[in-house]
Amino acid sequence: MGNSKDVVDREENGFKEPLMHAEETRSCKESLCMVLVSTAVSVCGSFEFGVCVGYSAPTQSEIRQDLGLSLSEYSVFGSIVTIGAMIGAVTSGRISDFSGRKGAMRMSAIVCIIGWLGIYFAEGAFSLDLGRILTGYGTGVFSYVVPVFIAEIAPKQLRGGLTTINQLLICGGLSLCYIIGTLVTWRTLVLVGLVPCFVILVGLYFIPESPRWLAKVGRDRESEVALQSLRGKDADISQEAADIQEYVETLRSLPETRILELFQRTYIRSVIVGVGLMAFQQFGGVNGITFYATEIFVSAGFASGNLGTILLGSIQVPITTMGAFLMDKSGRRPLLMVSASGTCLSAFTIAISFYLKDKGIYMDWVPLLALTGILGFLGSFSIGMGAIPWVIMSEILKNEGRV
Repeated sequence: MGNSKDVVDREENGFKEPLMHAEETRSCKESLCMVLVSTAVSVCGSFEFGVCVGYSAPTQSEIRQDLGLSLSEYSVFGSIVTIGAMIGAVTSGRISDFSGRKGAMRMSAIVCIIGWLGIYFAEGAFSLDLGRILTGYGTGVFSYVVPVFIAEIAPKQLRGGLTTINQLLICGGLSLCYIIGTLVTWRTLVLVGLVPCFVILVGLYFIPESPRWLAKVGRDRESEVALQSLRGKDADISQEAADIQEYVETLRSLPETRILELFQRTYIRSVIVGVGLMAFQQFGGVNGITFYATEIFVSAGFASGNLGTILLGSIQVPITTMGAFLMDKSGRRPLLMVSASGTCLSAFTIAISFYLKDKGIYMDWVPLLALTGILGFLGSFSIGMGAIPWVIMSEILKNEGRV
């Protein structure tokens, strides 16, 4: 009798184990599915950022011809996006803290839609510039809230990989804008910027708010519901919910840091390194090449800038992906040094090509040197200088000194 009972127990356990394993697998898939869907919706903001930055490069000759803009007027249109992005980035923290991560993304998408419509229906420089600065503002907010939202909803083991998607989608939007921009009119290209905005507006209705933000504003019950939605209905979230509460309490206990306190001895070295890297990133010339790539190729002697622009679009995503893998393996500093050296040599190559053109010597080499220099510059930038300063900024500042 005892032996037959043991056999029955073993058989029951044998049936239970696969069932339990199946339930765990299903719960894991459910949680992963919601996290991936939430990430996919949010990184449409990153894609929008890339499209906005890349829009001015393939459209320059068409817009100037259709609207009769001078070179200086188009230069204002190309560069004014950075002013909007700067204002958006400065206000993004307050907006996302007040209205939530989803609220900030929804507001940014609406602002971008208004901006793109302004560009689409533009008949002169004013409406064109107004639309451009609005899209810049929206993408400036996206640049902050998207990586924060992803970091707050992702499980620890997926956080690094999912956060990297933010940078990849920026490059993806830039690349697609470059490639499609050589095939369609400048008004049609506006649709590439509108699509991700509408995806965000619709998608936000189906994804949960950040549990950390909900806990931070005292909505603890909603925070648990959102966390349960992200981790699966059968997942045990008690430990993670407790960790979030501990994190929130820690934030509340930290003294409020004023801007002037960042120049104290405790922070000054980190501030110099972080701000210095960001300054070198932005003043290294990447925006000039990114905004006006097509015309640079034409100025270098190409009959059309389309080939060079398509090549630029083709290398962005693969090189950024390679940089993401190398960042943890080779370290931040070596990769940053390689990237900075590459951008310096590439910029020097571009300068040589235009020097030769100005002197009228070795004219056959001018287009090749310009193409090599521009591809090398953006390739070197994408592998390190594009992403690493942001990573280093977040790693070297103490919690109470972060903005």
